[in-house]
Amino acid sequence: MALFMQHLKIYLDGAFVAEPDAKVSVFDHGLLYGDGVFEGIRFYNGRVFLLEEHLDRLYDSAKAILLTVPLDRDAMREAVLETCRQNGLRDGYIRLVITRGKGDLGLNPNKCSKPTIFIIAASIELYPEKYYTEGLRVNTVPTQRISPAALSPAIKSLNYLNNILAKIEGNLYGAQESIMLNQQGYVAECTADNLFVIKKGKVFTPHISDGALGGITRRLMFDLAVETGHELREANLTRYDLFVADELFATGTGAEVVPISEVDGRKIGPGRVGPVTEKFIAAFRHKTQNTGVPIY
Repeated sequence: MALFMQHLKIYLDGAFVAEPDAKVSVFDHGLLYGDGVFEGIRFYNGRVFLLEEHLDRLYDSAKAILLTVPLDRDAMREAVLETCRQNGLRDGYIRLVITRGKGDLGLNPNKCSKPTIFIIAASIELYPEKYYTEGLRVNTVPTQRISPAALSPAIKSLNYLNNILAKIEGNLYGAQESIMLNQQGYVAECTADNLFVIKKGKVFTPHISDGALGGITRRLMFDLAVETGHELREANLTRYDLFVADELFATGTGAEVVPISEVDGRKIGPGRVGPVTEKFIAAFRHKTQNTGVPIY
């Protein structure tokens, strides 16, 4: 007896289509040039977590690259929620993408008459649960973070080649995640996550101006620091600060809050999740299960 596998329903330019039919043109400038913006969003327990904050960044990123979003905010919010409903999901990950749209083989975005929007909702497990107690093994990589003078890290664009090159170097090292420095040698961010350093009870994170993406989960950590009774501030951080840290953790929509136990062969603190990081993980998970925009 053949098993029936249900395909995901994908939102594509105003309609819901089965996954095999969710296709964009090979002339789409999102594919040809990475010209577009996106958001990765999580939903937990039937609620979309920090949805308004993600929509803020989406529309800001689009404005920064002069990309006109064809849906207003209310319609976009409903499209996100309906994508979850169409797939009967209560927990998972949303990828919301807006490309410049179909154009010609030239670079000129004025040749693209209409942006493309697609939304995917699916399940996700970025790291196995063991890493949230054992921590990640990470390395610093030769590939530098793109200068904010060349491309603002505040723009969450479709062009991730800089991060991908760093990820390749991490894979060659055998690391679960990697850390990128800027041209001045300061810590910028991980390949897909923001970074936090704990030293003597205080928490530090790289400046946005050092090349770090203004992560939505990163912003939440400032609120959770107040709730957990810790001082958190931005600082210029070097590899030395990582090596001598009492604890390290990374944050991201997919990664959530995950401890780092080793950097470039140096054991960090206890070599597993530390007590301060545990507080941030617990506070974060409480938020995810009890707040957000209801789907149903």
